[in-house]
Amino acid sequence: MKKVLITGGATGIGKACAQLFLTKGYEVFITVHQSQPDFDGVKAIPCDLTDTNAIRRLFTAVGTVDVLVNNAGVSLIKQINDVTDADYSAVTAVNEKAVYFCSQQAALGMLRQHSGAIINVSSVWGQCGASCETLYSMTKAGVIGLTKALAAELAPSGITVNCVCPGIIDTRMNAQFDSTALEDEVPLGRLGTPDEVAQAVLFSAENRYITGQIIGVNGGMV
Repeated sequence: MKKVLITGGATGIGKACAQLFLTKGYEVFITVHQSQPDFDGVKAIPCDLTDTNAIRRLFTAVGTVDVLVNNAGVSLIKQINDVTDADYSAVTAVNEKAVYFCSQQAALGMLRQHSGAIINVSSVWGQCGASCETLYSMTKAGVIGLTKALAAELAPSGITVNCVCPGIIDTRMNAQFDSTALEDEVPLGRLGTPDEVAQAVLFSAENRYITGQIIGVNGGMV
């Protein structure tokens, strides 16, 4: 049975990914921090992804995975002159540092078996940037850069690395905004669903000849 680890897999896009991989027969592990899963079939492991030692313990517990989905992320909406040192540390710790070191730990096992897939969840704002979300946009652009570099590094070992960039998705992160106003920004005229993003993640995980790609799931925004 293939094994997948999804960071932040209890809610939103991570939950949709976990449920989809379950239907495909994977053994599914998810990390949890503040939220617990409200569905069955997964192995939930508490992990503070901002702590590299906790990440190492996570992979010791899970072992070698066939697929890693770096999904966990946090947002911040502030003008640049209001962003504090603490804001910077908190956002980069989850959106960049955790992605980097989870990828490192996953790659160690994948290199031994000469196969594997890493899928990083970035954002449409990592592709084009968002006003008042400079820090979030910067970190998500960094995930795109990591994807391209790591794909080139791991390709000779049969490991694929791809990036999925969701647009405006109907999740808890966007619940604070007026949905009609958000829909007006999308050429397809509606918000995306977590399931639609999960389908792109699964596709990226299972196609063995696609690597280093940035896949937009954004209704035509980019």
